[in-house]
Amino acid sequence: MRLVANILAVCLAVALLYGMQQTKPHYMDLTGPIPVYGKMHDEVRTRRFDVTLDQVEFARVLTFTQYGQSKTLTTSGLWAIATVDLAATDASTTVIAATWQGPTGLRYQRSDRLGTLASMMPPMLEPGMPQKVRIVFEIIPDQVNGATFVLANQLAPRLDSEARIAIDDFRKFNDGQPLIADSYDLSKPMLVSGN
Repeated sequence: MRLVANILAVCLAVALLYGMQQTKPHYMDLTGPIPVYGKMHDEVRTRRFDVTLDQVEFARVLTFTQYGQSKTLTTSGLWAIATVDLAATDASTTVIAATWQGPTGLRYQRSDRLGTLASMMPPMLEPGMPQKVRIVFEIIPDQVNGATFVLANQLAPRLDSEARIAIDDFRKFNDGQPLIADSYDLSKPMLVSGN
Protein backbone atom coordinates (compact mmCIF):
# COMPACT_ATOMS: atom_id res chain seq x y z
CA MET A 1 0.00 0.00 0.00
CA ARG A 2 2.84 2.39 0.87
CA LEU A 3 4.50 1.69 -2.52
CA VAL A 4 1.28 2.58 -4.39
CA ALA A 5 0.96 5.83 -2.41
CA ASN A 6 4.56 6.78 -3.24
CA ILE A 7 4.03 6.05 -6.94
CA LEU A 8 0.82 8.12 -6.94
CA ALA A 9 2.62 10.98 -5.15
CA VAL A 10 5.44 10.94 -7.73
CA CYS A 11 2.94 10.84 -10.64
CA LEU A 12 0.98 13.71 -9.09
CA ALA A 13 4.20 15.73 -8.62
CA VAL A 14 5.23 15.08 -12.25
CA ALA A 15 1.79 16.13 -13.51
CA LEU A 16 1.85 19.26 -11.34
CA LEU A 17 5.36 20.24 -12.48
CA TYR A 18 4.45 19.62 -16.13
CA GLY A 19 1.34 21.80 -15.75
CA MET A 20 3.37 24.57 -14.12
CA GLN A 21 5.96 24.43 -16.91
CA GLN A 22 3.35 24.65 -19.66
CA THR A 23 1.42 27.54 -18.09
CA LYS A 24 4.30 29.72 -16.89
CA PRO A 25 4.67 33.10 -18.59
CA HIS A 26 7.37 33.33 -21.20
CA TYR A 27 10.44 35.46 -20.55
CA MET A 28 9.38 37.94 -23.25
CA ASP A 29 6.03 38.38 -21.50
CA LEU A 30 7.69 39.01 -18.15
CA THR A 31 10.22 41.54 -19.45
CA GLY A 32 8.25 43.02 -22.33
CA PRO A 33 7.04 46.58 -22.74
CA ILE A 34 4.60 48.08 -20.26
CA PRO A 35 1.72 49.41 -22.38
CA VAL A 36 0.19 52.81 -21.66
CA TYR A 37 -3.15 53.01 -23.48
CA GLY A 38 -4.85 56.12 -24.81
CA LYS A 39 -7.09 57.61 -27.47
CA MET A 40 -6.46 60.15 -30.20
CA HIS A 41 -6.25 63.79 -29.03
CA ASP A 42 -5.51 62.68 -25.43
CA GLU A 43 -2.05 63.04 -23.94
CA VAL A 44 -0.48 59.66 -23.24
CA ARG A 45 2.27 59.81 -20.61
CA THR A 46 5.02 57.20 -20.75
CA ARG A 47 8.06 57.10 -18.49
CA ARG A 48 10.35 58.99 -20.91
CA PHE A 49 8.00 61.03 -23.14
CA ASP A 50 4.46 62.35 -23.57
CA VAL A 51 2.64 61.90 -26.86
CA THR A 52 -0.60 63.20 -28.35
CA LEU A 53 -1.79 61.73 -31.65
CA ASP A 54 -3.45 64.74 -33.27
CA GLN A 55 -4.34 63.59 -36.76
CA VAL A 56 -4.16 60.62 -39.11
CA GLU A 57 -4.52 61.11 -42.86
CA PHE A 58 -4.35 58.67 -45.76
CA ALA A 59 -3.04 59.12 -49.31
CA ARG A 60 -2.17 57.10 -52.38
CA VAL A 61 0.83 59.28 -53.36
CA LEU A 62 3.34 61.22 -51.24
CA THR A 63 5.12 64.29 -52.57
CA PHE A 64 7.95 66.22 -50.94
CA THR A 65 11.05 68.25 -51.70
CA GLN A 66 14.43 66.78 -50.81
CA TYR A 67 17.76 68.46 -51.57
CA GLY A 68 15.95 70.92 -53.84
CA GLN A 69 14.29 68.22 -55.95
CA SER A 70 10.62 67.27 -56.01
CA LYS A 71 10.04 63.62 -55.16
CA THR A 72 6.96 61.45 -55.55
CA LEU A 73 6.39 58.11 -53.83
CA THR A 74 3.62 55.72 -54.79
CA THR A 75 2.46 52.52 -53.14
CA SER A 76 0.27 49.58 -54.03
CA GLY A 77 -1.21 49.97 -50.55
CA LEU A 78 -1.90 53.15 -48.67
CA TRP A 79 0.19 55.86 -47.02
CA ALA A 80 -0.86 56.63 -43.45
CA ILE A 81 0.46 59.93 -42.12
CA ALA A 82 0.26 60.41 -38.35
CA THR A 83 0.83 63.87 -36.88
CA VAL A 84 1.91 63.72 -33.24
CA ASP A 85 2.98 66.10 -30.47
CA LEU A 86 5.98 64.75 -28.54
CA ALA A 87 7.66 66.02 -25.38
CA ALA A 88 10.34 64.56 -23.12
CA THR A 89 9.27 64.13 -19.50
CA ASP A 90 12.37 64.65 -17.36
CA ALA A 91 15.47 63.91 -19.46
CA SER A 92 16.57 64.11 -23.09
CA THR A 93 15.32 61.18 -25.12
CA THR A 94 14.56 60.11 -28.65
CA VAL A 95 11.56 58.22 -30.00
CA ILE A 96 12.89 55.48 -32.24
CA ALA A 97 10.17 52.85 -32.60
CA ALA A 98 6.92 53.81 -34.33
CA THR A 99 4.54 51.02 -35.35
CA TRP A 100 1.10 50.85 -36.95
CA GLN A 101 -0.63 47.74 -35.59
CA GLY A 102 -3.61 46.73 -37.67
CA PRO A 103 -6.78 45.10 -36.33
CA THR A 104 -5.54 41.66 -37.38
CA GLY A 105 -2.24 42.09 -35.53
CA LEU A 106 -0.13 42.96 -38.57
CA ARG A 107 2.58 45.45 -37.59
CA TYR A 108 4.00 48.09 -39.93
CA GLN A 109 7.15 49.97 -38.93
CA ARG A 110 7.73 53.62 -39.78
CA SER A 111 8.48 53.83 -43.52
CA ASP A 112 12.13 54.28 -44.44
CA ARG A 113 11.36 55.02 -48.09
CA LEU A 114 11.45 58.76 -47.37
CA GLY A 115 15.20 58.73 -46.88
CA THR A 116 16.66 61.46 -44.69
CA LEU A 117 13.76 63.89 -44.87
CA ALA A 118 14.30 66.15 -41.84
CA SER A 119 10.69 66.11 -40.64
CA MET A 120 10.70 62.29 -40.66
CA MET A 121 13.85 61.65 -38.61
CA PRO A 122 13.49 60.22 -35.09
CA PRO A 123 13.21 63.41 -33.05
CA MET A 124 15.55 64.28 -30.20
CA LEU A 125 13.29 65.46 -27.40
CA GLU A 126 14.23 67.84 -24.61
CA PRO A 127 12.16 68.50 -21.47
CA GLY A 128 9.96 71.57 -21.82
CA MET A 129 10.40 71.75 -25.61
CA PRO A 130 7.53 69.89 -27.32
CA GLN A 131 7.77 69.03 -31.01
CA LYS A 132 5.21 68.29 -33.69
CA VAL A 133 6.29 65.38 -35.90
CA ARG A 134 4.87 63.47 -38.86
CA ILE A 135 5.32 59.71 -38.92
CA VAL A 136 4.59 57.90 -42.19
CA PHE A 137 3.56 54.27 -42.59
CA GLU A 138 2.97 52.19 -45.70
CA ILE A 139 0.01 49.90 -44.96
CA ILE A 140 -2.69 47.93 -46.73
CA PRO A 141 -6.20 49.44 -46.74
CA ASP A 142 -7.88 46.77 -44.59
CA GLN A 143 -5.54 47.61 -41.68
CA VAL A 144 -7.11 51.02 -40.94
CA ASN A 145 -10.29 50.48 -38.92
CA GLY A 146 -9.44 49.27 -35.43
CA ALA A 147 -5.71 50.04 -35.74
CA THR A 148 -3.36 51.06 -32.92
CA PHE A 149 -0.46 53.51 -33.04
CA VAL A 150 2.49 52.19 -30.98
CA LEU A 151 5.37 54.46 -29.99
CA ALA A 152 8.46 53.70 -27.87
CA ASN A 153 11.85 55.24 -27.21
CA GLN A 154 13.60 51.89 -27.87
CA LEU A 155 13.27 49.38 -30.70
CA ALA A 156 12.44 46.57 -28.28
CA PRO A 157 11.47 48.13 -24.95
CA ARG A 158 12.08 45.82 -22.00
CA LEU A 159 10.47 46.74 -18.70
CA ASP A 160 9.82 50.22 -20.06
CA SER A 161 6.61 51.89 -21.12
CA GLU A 162 5.34 52.28 -24.67
CA ALA A 163 2.36 54.32 -25.85
CA ARG A 164 -0.50 52.44 -27.54
CA ILE A 165 -3.05 54.82 -28.99
CA ALA A 166 -6.31 53.68 -30.57
CA ILE A 167 -6.70 55.23 -34.03
CA ASP A 168 -10.37 56.07 -33.83
CA ASP A 169 -10.78 59.63 -35.14
CA PHE A 170 -9.98 60.03 -38.83
CA ARG A 171 -11.95 61.34 -41.78
CA LYS A 172 -14.10 58.58 -43.22
CA PHE A 173 -17.06 57.89 -45.44
CA ASN A 174 -20.49 56.90 -44.08
CA ASP A 175 -19.61 53.22 -44.48
CA GLY A 176 -16.59 53.64 -42.18
CA GLN A 177 -13.95 53.42 -44.89
CA PRO A 178 -11.17 56.03 -44.65
CA LEU A 179 -11.19 59.12 -46.83
CA ILE A 180 -8.08 58.71 -48.99
CA ALA A 181 -6.46 61.72 -50.64
CA ASP A 182 -4.97 61.26 -54.11
CA SER A 183 -1.80 63.06 -53.01
CA TYR A 184 -0.28 64.33 -49.75
CA ASP A 185 2.47 66.96 -49.66
CA LEU A 186 4.90 66.32 -46.81
CA SER A 187 6.52 69.70 -47.47
CA LYS A 188 3.46 71.61 -46.26
CA PRO A 189 3.93 73.11 -42.80
CA MET A 190 2.41 71.45 -39.75
CA LEU A 191 0.04 73.61 -37.75
CA VAL A 192 1.12 74.26 -34.19
CA SER A 193 -1.43 73.18 -31.56
CA GLY A 194 -4.01 75.88 -30.98
CA ASN A 195 -3.89 77.25 -34.56
